[in-house]
Amino acid sequence: MPHESRAALPRYEHLYINGEWVKPLDGELIESIDPATGRPWAIAPMGGRADIDRAVAAARAAFNGPWRRIPGYERAALLRRFADLFSAAIPELAVIESRDNGNLVREHRASLTAQVQWYQWFASLADKAQGTTIPIDDSVHAFTSRVPVGVVGAVIPWNAPLLATCLKIGAALAAGCTLVVKPAEQTPVSALELARLIHEAGFPPGVFNVVPGFGGTAGAHLVMHPDVSKISFTGSTQTAKHMVRDGADNLKRFTFELGGKAPHIIFADADLDNAINAATASAWRLTGQSCALGSRVLVERTVYERVVEAFRTRAHSVRVGLPSIDSNHMGPQAHEAQLKKTLSYIDFGKEDGAELVAGGHRIATPELASGYFVEPTVFAGVNNGMRIARDEIFGPVASLIPFDGEDEAIAIANDTPYGLTAGLWTRDVGRAHRVSSRIEAGMVWVNTYSFLRWSTPYGGFKSSGWGRENGIDALDPYLETRTTVISTTGQFPDLYAS
Repeated sequence: MPHESRAALPRYEHLYINGEWVKPLDGELIESIDPATGRPWAIAPMGGRADIDRAVAAARAAFNGPWRRIPGYERAALLRRFADLFSAAIPELAVIESRDNGNLVREHRASLTAQVQWYQWFASLADKAQGTTIPIDDSVHAFTSRVPVGVVGAVIPWNAPLLATCLKIGAALAAGCTLVVKPAEQTPVSALELARLIHEAGFPPGVFNVVPGFGGTAGAHLVMHPDVSKISFTGSTQTAKHMVRDGADNLKRFTFELGGKAPHIIFADADLDNAINAATASAWRLTGQSCALGSRVLVERTVYERVVEAFRTRAHSVRVGLPSIDSNHMGPQAHEAQLKKTLSYIDFGKEDGAELVAGGHRIATPELASGYFVEPTVFAGVNNGMRIARDEIFGPVASLIPFDGEDEAIAIANDTPYGLTAGLWTRDVGRAHRVSSRIEAGMVWVNTYSFLRWSTPYGGFKSSGWGRENGIDALDPYLETRTTVISTTGQFPDLYAS
């Protein structure tokens, strides 16, 4: 297939700042690469430090101006209007998101449909930030009120850009904050489309700003900016550690949704057919590019070989191909660097002595060879000390680890610096409670996997994050508590009278 002329590519040349479409001051235009073809599909803007400065200034002015005084029910109405516009745009957004990050169009359609409900959920919370009355005595009236924290920098990952953006901006806008959104340089376009919908919904200028940019320049400057009160980041644990150091000078607030190495535990008494359905779906869904991926499949030894064989068979039935074809099960890795990382970890698995049961190669068929496609991969005979069991790969690589009994399963499950999600399968209700209560993870799924809704708090233990997204808890990181004490008498003694 010949290269498409750069002049013929869709062009997104403007940032969205203060309610206007403006060209970068100190950034550049780059080619956004379609992972399915390895070729450019659009031209996108990258902002620099000066662009972050003017976006933050716009957000700060909007926060200090009308936005913070708008009643919660009016913020709710704006969010509902935006949700309706978002719903109507799903067919277009699904294709754009797929061209940017390579996930299947049909998967994006399903996710975006759910995101409409997320926005409606956040709208329902916009007028629910209630304070409390504190009883003391008749001489004072003491109460608390919840107030928005200020300007929020939302730093978005490339693996699920619109979903991650939804979880951040929905809660922040409901709380009354203003935003500067910095999408990943690999997936810049969908956030600009969101800005178009925000503009159409009628949000005041400066409330929502979008500056795509590189992490080392635009992202770092956003984190260090003194007028940004809070950063909400989804991405790698290592990047989050750098952010904390960079934001320390002004005691910036952070919420992090970070990496994971989730254990997916299958006990011998489980409904194995359904457990295998869930475990294989989790291992390869979204091409393995999910922080909640159940990539460590812990299997009780008495059924281990049966599960290994099921994974081997299932891997060969996965249809890998172009994201635009609804019958395909798996698309490409989101960018070339991620493809190389996944292939390197497949080599690590073999070097460390794991048995390669299925997959393990880049797909080289003529129609897919230029894209970033890799086979669904299965390793057996894995122990928890191997690199494929320790590190977050972010590729479709399943590591099958045998165990004997509950205590060993829990020990292996918790033997990781991460603690985002976990799953377990058993018909024993008592075991379900015993094991789930001992798993060090922010979300544990029992006899299901990857069940996530707008009302279920989501976040990690240990190195998997700070704070929670979703649920009523999602507003807390975007709100401060103010305590007010009012004297009912107005009397204050003269301490120097005698």
